[in-house]
Amino acid sequence: MLYALICTDKPNSLALRKEKRPEHVAYLNSLGDTLKLAGPFTEADGETMNGSLVVIEAASLQAAKEIGAGDPYAKAGLFASVKIRPWIWTLNNPSQ
Repeated sequence: MLYALICTDKPNSLALRKEKRPEHVAYLNSLGDTLKLAGPFTEADGETMNGSLVVIEAASLQAAKEIGAGDPYAKAGLFASVKIRPWIWTLNNPSQ
């Protein structure tokens, strides 16, 4: 099943996000086919990052939570909140 991790950064945490970004990207790349898509949310300016959307395939909600907890951003305490929701990729799914 696919899970969407909807992550919102803590206020005033852009410096931490930038510091940990190389580790975060490496972690996501290490997930291989488990990672379906990912990218940052931004402020209205379209540039200032303030959160993340990560879609992964996992066997269970618990497994998705464990993957999310392994993210260097999560380990660094970047996120004010993380919502993990089951998700069905209906439109523009490259595997269909």
